[in-house]
Amino acid sequence: MNSIPVDQLTEEKAKEELKVLAQTIALHDRLYYLEDQPQISDAEYDEFRLRNAAIEKKFPYLIREDSPSLRVGAPLTGPFKKVKHRRAVLSLDNGFEDQDIYDFMDRIRRFLGLSQDATIEIVAEPKIDGLSATLEYEKGAFILGATRGDGNEGEDITQNLKTLKDIPNLVEDKDFPALTEIRGEVYMRHEDFVVMNAEREKNNLPLFANPRNAAAGSVRQLDPKITANRPLKFFAYACDDYDPFHVPTHWDFLEKLKRCGFIVNPLARLCESVDEVLAYYHELEVQRATLPYDIDGIVYKVNRLDWQKRMGYSTRAPRWALAHKFPAQKAQTLLEDILIQVGRTGTLTPVAILKAVTVGGVVVSRATLHNEDELARKDVRTGDTVIIQRAGDVIPQVLNPVLEKRPENAKPFVFPHICPVCGSHAVRLPGEVARKCIGGLICTAQAALRLRHFVSRDAFDIEGFGSKHVDAFYKEGLIHSPQDIFTLEKRDQESLTPLRNREGWGPLSAQNLFKSINARRKIPLHRFIYALGIPQVGQATAKLLARHYLSYTAFRDAMMAAKDQISEAYAGLISIDGIGPSVSEDLIAFFDEPHNLQVLHDLLEEITVLNEMPQQISDNPLVNKTIVFTGTLEHMTRAEAKVRAESLGGKVSSSVSSKTDYVVMGVDAGSKAKAAQVLGVKVLNEEEWLKLLE
Repeated sequence: MNSIPVDQLTEEKAKEELKVLAQTIALHDRLYYLEDQPQISDAEYDEFRLRNAAIEKKFPYLIREDSPSLRVGAPLTGPFKKVKHRRAVLSLDNGFEDQDIYDFMDRIRRFLGLSQDATIEIVAEPKIDGLSATLEYEKGAFILGATRGDGNEGEDITQNLKTLKDIPNLVEDKDFPALTEIRGEVYMRHEDFVVMNAEREKNNLPLFANPRNAAAGSVRQLDPKITANRPLKFFAYACDDYDPFHVPTHWDFLEKLKRCGFIVNPLARLCESVDEVLAYYHELEVQRATLPYDIDGIVYKVNRLDWQKRMGYSTRAPRWALAHKFPAQKAQTLLEDILIQVGRTGTLTPVAILKAVTVGGVVVSRATLHNEDELARKDVRTGDTVIIQRAGDVIPQVLNPVLEKRPENAKPFVFPHICPVCGSHAVRLPGEVARKCIGGLICTAQAALRLRHFVSRDAFDIEGFGSKHVDAFYKEGLIHSPQDIFTLEKRDQESLTPLRNREGWGPLSAQNLFKSINARRKIPLHRFIYALGIPQVGQATAKLLARHYLSYTAFRDAMMAAKDQISEAYAGLISIDGIGPSVSEDLIAFFDEPHNLQVLHDLLEEITVLNEMPQQISDNPLVNKTIVFTGTLEHMTRAEAKVRAESLGGKVSSSVSSKTDYVVMGVDAGSKAKAAQVLGVKVLNEEEWLKLLE
């Protein structure tokens, strides 16, 4: 973790660190959610996220589109059928100190406009360290079970979940909704885990590292009979839509779940003040080691469901809930080596290779050392005994070396000035944290990673064209740029060594790959923008841009024109809510590079970028309208007004331009109201705004 306090970071250092954090967290999300093999502790993982959130709070205009704060889980891979959740299964924001909980309560009061003495009931529930699962019921019958996956899609594990005794296959309660999705956690008790591992050891089978891994591996078995023989349990704690349950509070919902035959954690507690909440947290913190199952914190939820609905959701988490994590766990181990990894943007990242050690129930063997400065500050060396911390119980962090155990011949690590992949110079520009390889056009690490990104699930999503094939094709000279992917079949027909004759391929597999490539010759605009791999432009930003410009031509022309910072194109770009000067700078730089324009020109000879369809909600005057708020609203907070506008298809902007449709004026409106009058933009007072919402 970078030692520089967030309030002392320069913009350039903050930007670079956010890149490193995004890459690191994405790696460990994949290891945790998909491979069930976390390599770091929850505590260190949470420290990464906490650091990321703190930097984004100070530099909101630097938020990357691949930011961990905008993402849930990890993209799916594997043999299970993919199923779409009825509603997105989001993650939770985290708190670590008591002050974080006071801040959480203050945010609730500000958002809802409540007084300091207003009572806010909170339901506090132990945060089970297991595998999240969703259960879809139709007319009382359990018809579909799935993992959380990436939050939008999960893996179909219905038959496996049907073997769990805690999950009712049929709910006969007459008040149970005709269609609903119950959400909860699959877990394994400590005593059952010990017995199961002892049996596996007796049969010379690999042992599970901890109950969480055992539970996750058990529900993802291809044979449900194996799952049936595993001692799995299930706690229910949420649903996709509370309205059909006809209850006013979350506590009432939990009581209804119990009446319908679901198991709800008996330790859940209804609290009426922040002091009660914190007393409960510290009570369970003491009891944690004696509980029959693993927990890694406490989840707090606003009890009133009408307040939950008003507060809504951010991109990745509900605003009305928070996970209060327990302190980190630590261990000592041997640092066996320090390796340098080269990322897609050329950044050289040092990685600690550790002698495997169990920290809080998870085996840790690797940990990032972040960057050159952090490595020098900690002065960790090959052969050192180091302190490892699992923050929040998933991602590992090297805290410091144990100097009294340092070998006499241990030498300081010399950070390379030459790229270990391509041999190009690795330079560090003034004000930047990272050292970068400048061989972008020849460095296989960068080029192959860019192509991997291009064909990835959330970009062109070319089935059967995974990382292994991208790397092999690049190494063999079959593809160097994105357009080469779409000319591959034509060149293969003229080749003396066609793909079907290569090792590991055959006529059918080659035909299937070409079929998958051809199926992606038409692509939606937001996927295309994301696939370009522009720094700071992740999925969320790509969707913002696509929704704003609607066509590739309009987007490209605007980015090229925005180079002139006094142009209307630049003003329009930075007025998009969520697009700040830093992101704009990366977009403009990308389209100002002639090489990039040539690649785009060649690529568009092979594919068609589909126009983004405007959002359509019938009889709704806010759909695709750009709205600016100014002044103080009396009937709702500005935050709530923004959420309401966006939920109805509106686009909220921070500045007024000729493309603004409505300016909503509250008390003490400032210059934005005057700008609206000058530009002839329609101005609404709060009463007119509320009428429009209705």
